[in-house]
Amino acid sequence: MRHDFQNDFRQMSRRQKILAVLTVMIFLGVALYFYFGNARNTEKRVRHGKPLVKVQQVVRQDMMRRVVLSGQTVADANVALAPKYTGRVAEVCVNLGDVVTAGQVLMVQDTGDLDISINQNDAAANAAAADAREAAVTYDANYIKAKNAYELEKGKYERNQYLFSIGAISQNTLDSVEQEYMASKAAFEVLANQADGDSAASVQSKQYTAEKQRYAAAALRRQREDMILRAPRDGVIGYRNAEVGAIVTAGTKVLSLVDNSHLNVDCALSESDAAILKTGMEVRVTIDALGADYTGRIVYVSPAMDDSAKTYQARIELDTTSDDIKAGLFAHTAIDILQRHDTLFVPKEAVISRNGHQTLFVLKADGTVEEREVKIGLINDESQEIIAGLEDGETVVISNQDKLQTGTAVDVDDSVEG
Repeated sequence: MRHDFQNDFRQMSRRQKILAVLTVMIFLGVALYFYFGNARNTEKRVRHGKPLVKVQQVVRQDMMRRVVLSGQTVADANVALAPKYTGRVAEVCVNLGDVVTAGQVLMVQDTGDLDISINQNDAAANAAAADAREAAVTYDANYIKAKNAYELEKGKYERNQYLFSIGAISQNTLDSVEQEYMASKAAFEVLANQADGDSAASVQSKQYTAEKQRYAAAALRRQREDMILRAPRDGVIGYRNAEVGAIVTAGTKVLSLVDNSHLNVDCALSESDAAILKTGMEVRVTIDALGADYTGRIVYVSPAMDDSAKTYQARIELDTTSDDIKAGLFAHTAIDILQRHDTLFVPKEAVISRNGHQTLFVLKADGTVEEREVKIGLINDESQEIIAGLEDGETVVISNQDKLQTGTAVDVDDSVEG
């Protein structure tokens, strides 16, 4: 075989020989590169048995926290509409998706029986008013008659008293005149004592009866108005369950009105997020279904935890009037909030919790590490604030701490050194 190869090589042209040699040299070069490259990486990881660690230099800066919010879009209002009274549907004036304005008639119930009752009460009120006028006229006439009779008998009695004093008439005659006088006085006082203001009690009674009938008619008119269902605000009909001729029950939802003129995003919050979110914060909300971003601001953060969900609630008001946004779409945003200005903080992985104490390893100038107890302040998803035990400019170890103790010499992974 070797002899055949030599013969084939001799028979190749000069150019073919050069290409063959170059191909072999390239192959050998690639093989040597990977061999020595792996050897260097192995040496870097081990490097005379020293642990290879990642480190980060700590400097004072603002500690930020990223709060991620997600939820669903909700309409400014979604009003369920139900009749106040049970009755038959006479007319349905809207369909699903219709745009309506405040005060527009949506559904009408049959008001035929009410109309009859209203007319009856109006007639009764008018009749009672007429009775009151008649009673007033009769009373006035009787009052004048009784007053005149009383005054006449009073004058007659006074004259007879004088005649009796001079002996012109007997005692019996005076007593008879006195009885007539007392009878006329009693009749007059009966009518006079009925007066209360400008009218008598008997007249007022009939007037109150007329007023009662008018109130009854007004109540029926109000009931009739309530049997005409109107839009409480501008919006779109989002639900309809009413047909002409059907009996609808009081309090049962027959229509719903959705007002999308202002849209919000309701989000659930953890306790730590609720503590730092404030109303008025500007945000940019992404709605994936529409592939678009919208500006908004936080208008509400619940002051207490929801007992059932064990979360807090936040509402973001979107600054848009786009008709493309529907209620119920998934939306999300993120807010970077300043937790502490000009402070020291380290990655979470730098801190070790041992027996109730928090420690970390500090890289010293001689290449060894020192385990040091620290005091933790604020915490976010990535970092922990160090309020005692660490100085500005020191370098902390953020990996391989399980292989370290105070005085251990380490090698630093230069590719990630802070």
